[in-house]
Amino acid sequence: MIFSIECGSVIFILLKIIFGGKTIMVPSDKETDAIRQIKHHPAELDSIDRKILGALAEDASRSYAELSKIVHLSAPAVHDRVKRLKRDGVIKGTVAILDGCKLGRTLLTFLLVDTSSYSATRKLLAFADRPEVEELHTVAGDGCVFIKVRAANTESLEDFLMEIQSLEGVRSVRSYIALSTFLERGPSPD
Repeated sequence: MIFSIECGSVIFILLKIIFGGKTIMVPSDKETDAIRQIKHHPAELDSIDRKILGALAEDASRSYAELSKIVHLSAPAVHDRVKRLKRDGVIKGTVAILDGCKLGRTLLTFLLVDTSSYSATRKLLAFADRPEVEELHTVAGDGCVFIKVRAANTESLEDFLMEIQSLEGVRSVRSYIALSTFLERGPSPD
């Protein structure tokens, strides 16, 4: 037997398990959709697209003329390809990569947060608006949410951790402080 109930703002599906007659509550698709991202399918890229992407990943300020020399196409043809790559979402944006230490955020920490429910996980997603949060991922494994935080000092990190730990539904937070960074980059176009 399957039916739905609303508990607060969370809708649960009740499943009566035939074996043993036990009843379990499972979050509905409506509840989990707020956490799930849109499924992305790989774009069709040829070797020239990948060369353009590689060159832009090294230096996004390159002109179409510079890119045209690298891939041996005309500047207008490169412009059209870059425009298509942007339209298709392959290029999500053009940004300056900032040095966190020079901006006064010297403490790089990775947090693995375990929550008891999807509603608690959704509360953590609101931390995406915080300036110290550089990445936020829902994950499978020992935790539910993985957060990359760049804090100014141990006091500000402690304040941030206390804020997360005070959220209802947060079971545990494990923190990993980076001592040195040897590689930090986005995906390779190859």
